Amino acid sequence: MIRINQLKLSAWHEKGAVEKQAARLLRVPPDRIEGCFIVRRSLDARKKDAIRYIYTVDVRLSGGEKAERKAAARLKDPNLTYMTPVSYRAPESGTEDPGGRIVVVGSGPAGLFCTYMLAKQGYRPLLLERGAPVEERVEDVEAFWRTGVLKPESNVQFGEGGAGTFSDGKLNTAVKDENGRIRKVLETFAEHGAPEDILYLSKPHIGTDRLRGVVRAMRDSITALGGEVRFHACLTDIRIEDGRIRGIVINGTEERTIGLLVLAIGHSARDTFAMLWERGLGMRPKAFAVGLRIEHRQEKIGQAQYGDAWDRLPAADYKVTHTAKDGRGVYSFCMCPGGCVVNASSEEGRLAVNGMSNYARDGENANSALIVTVSPEDYASYAREHGAPAQGPDSPLIGLEFQRRLEERAYRAGQGKVPVSLYGDFKRHTVSRAAGSVIPSARGGWHFADLHSILPPFVSEDIIEGIEAFDRKIPGFAAEDAVLSGVESRTSSPVRIMRNEEYTAEIAGIYPCGEGAGYAGGITSAAVDGIRVFEAICRRYRPYAPADSGRGTEKERE
Repeated sequence: MIRINQLKLSAWHEKGAVEKQAARLLRVPPDRIEGCFIVRRSLDARKKDAIRYIYTVDVRLSGGEKAERKAAARLKDPNLTYMTPVSYRAPESGTEDPGGRIVVVGSGPAGLFCTYMLAKQGYRPLLLERGAPVEERVEDVEAFWRTGVLKPESNVQFGEGGAGTFSDGKLNTAVKDENGRIRKVLETFAEHGAPEDILYLSKPHIGTDRLRGVVRAMRDSITALGGEVRFHACLTDIRIEDGRIRGIVINGTEERTIGLLVLAIGHSARDTFAMLWERGLGMRPKAFAVGLRIEHRQEKIGQAQYGDAWDRLPAADYKVTHTAKDGRGVYSFCMCPGGCVVNASSEEGRLAVNGMSNYARDGENANSALIVTVSPEDYASYAREHGAPAQGPDSPLIGLEFQRRLEERAYRAGQGKVPVSLYGDFKRHTVSRAAGSVIPSARGGWHFADLHSILPPFVSEDIIEGIEAFDRKIPGFAAEDAVLSGVESRTSSPVRIMRNEEYTAEIAGIYPCGEGAGYAGGITSAAVDGIRVFEAICRRYRPYAPADSGRGTEKERE
């Protein structure tokens, strides 16, 4: 293959223009090209009067490898190189007996991909999810937004697909793909119903509407490959013997002997973190970020980013960062073009928000989180100022308490609904009385409130400073009637479960995995971490069969 970087075409180029331009750059007749495959496409809108797509493409020439190498060497262009595409290859299975069935806890991207890969390799894994299957979960979430009645085990945080199921389904990541794992994730999503363009877009997304079908299709594949998926099955305890995991308890009553345990529990499984800490699993607090959501009219964001061509291009997004005067980072996160803000609560009397978009991204508003980095020192200090933390000041779970206190304040401020303020009023420390040109989109209802009463003062001050800085990059960002809502507290896990180079925890046989365990930040990176954990298990252990040890349940031995 010859890889062509920086292949540039007008944003409104004709069909077939990529292949024609590739032939021109390679200085070969078009009929010499036997295949032209788009690897990546990004939109360059820096010049509003000359917006263009920039492609990376792989080209196969007639004549095979020899002809391709010769062509790349002859042209001596740094943007034209001969290369061999990286294809993902699973490792060979090890020989050690796992000692029982491999159990994966959590069906978010990390758990889902770890289970799927194990099933493909013949390990017959069991996936436990405390929440509901996606079709039931969607009904529960819609009912919550409509009535305010929360189901603690079936909501925006818990259930099949994890928190990402109710999001924009963004798949972009900063993780490098030296082993083809990211490509494997994208191909697997596409094979299960995701749009094909995720294979080449620089900022791929699936959309919450399409993602729901994808995770259900992956569940079907897992079961077809010999795995098992159980819903409404919460991990409530673990059994340890001689420093190794030997069993688990499900829903407080069902005891089960197991071989290995993959903990892909997600960042909101606070009760599970507490149980694991009590059982001696090593963990520590980590930095994360908190803040608010901001909404603008999608039309205004499009005009600022694309000029007069905004309505002829995909819904515009943005990514902005700023270092505040106090040295903390302020940045946008989980930007949702044409989306809405959602009540993403998972505990009674506490309220958190998230952003969500359908694949079409055709809603009236754009929204993103504006968040400020907080360190363990920050939230330990906050806890001391607001009463002794229940877990103790040295507990690794102190960040979870910090989140809970912010969410309790948000719930009170919004009287159970999403608390909202116009940006101009937020700057002036006043409560808004009426919306302007931006109508709040919050699913689950909203209520004007004092957002300063929710956040630590330094977070509010840094957000204001950040918005004013972002306005210099995106005119209109600091509009008086831009809508703020909160609290954005579930950006990532405030806890890291410790693991070694073999991906195992201090308790042998336990594999911490994904975003909740502190090793990922988004759908793709979590899925990739799930694949890494699969590989670690695969290299060491042979596929589980009940006859190996006699430790399986009666059902497994049948």
